[in-house]
Amino acid sequence: MKTVISTTKAPAAIGPYSQAIQVGNLVYTSGQIPIDPATGTFVEGGIKEQTRQSLLNIQAILAEVGLTMSNVIKTTVFMADMNDFADMNAVYSQFFSEPYPARSAVAVKTLPKGALVEIEVIAEC
Repeated sequence: MKTVISTTKAPAAIGPYSQAIQVGNLVYTSGQIPIDPATGTFVEGGIKEQTRQSLLNIQAILAEVGLTMSNVIKTTVFMADMNDFADMNAVYSQFFSEPYPARSAVAVKTLPKGALVEIEVIAEC
């Protein structure tokens, strides 16, 4: 059985998708771009600020079902420019501790709304 997870503390879905879906003991988030849910606009700054906001959005979604970043078992990071990897990684490392989740990081041609980064996670309840 699928359960929709939704919170006003993260950006609302801007298309035909859910912020997250829980199936059994797993939560799958949709990719989070760096939109500040309070303003509905991108955070100012570069890759570091955008990575932070994307991860804060994920934290808010997970918190809706009582989870934290320590419940995350897999992340996928999409970046507009792989040259931003070190700066993204510096911020990313502030949100996770050992044992770190598995991760994929890929460069893509473009991201929604011109974002520099989009992050999705799978977490275990």
